[in-house]
Amino acid sequence: MVPDPGFGPRCSVGIVERMNDMNLELPAGSALLRRATIEDLPTIIDLLADDPISAARGDSADAGDREAYEAAFAAIDRDPAQRLLVVVDSDGSSDSDGAGTVIATMQLTVIPGLARRGASRLQIEAVRVSSSQRNRGIGAAMMRWAIEDARTAGVPLVQLTSDAARVDAHRFYERLGFEASHVGFKYRILSEKN
Repeated sequence: MVPDPGFGPRCSVGIVERMNDMNLELPAGSALLRRATIEDLPTIIDLLADDPISAARGDSADAGDREAYEAAFAAIDRDPAQRLLVVVDSDGSSDSDGAGTVIATMQLTVIPGLARRGASRLQIEAVRVSSSQRNRGIGAAMMRWAIEDARTAGVPLVQLTSDAARVDAHRFYERLGFEASHVGFKYRILSEKN
């Protein structure tokens, strides 16, 4: 019996292990997509904290929280099924090292599964674009790259969740071809801010 195309255990975590830096083509110019480094962490935290929903959950640029973020970064960085990515503006602006300014981030996770005849899934989380850089096509370029990379690696399903309050984000994902096919639930074990 021949497996259905698009399903089955044809991919591994290679989708996240094999990534090289690459240019994202934007409607006006380009930007560099690369794996995040520990040096990017303060800017990633700022991107998370700049979102009212995330801030209400406890994401904060407060230096007192740095240790928790560093531990989480280390766990993500050493897990071969995880990839924390950043987009660096290539419009000539740069940080103090001249390396470019981080303007967006997202986390990718490959989840192996038994459902759908052993299909892996690519989970996209924590997509954030700097408020000063929105409406430039950065988020759409990031999502298209992730979808195409999953396709190339043989991952048949890309999924994400989005807070019910993010109505604009829902429209954005639908324009990219995502379907609101499931209802998600969360059970908070620690505190309201986790």
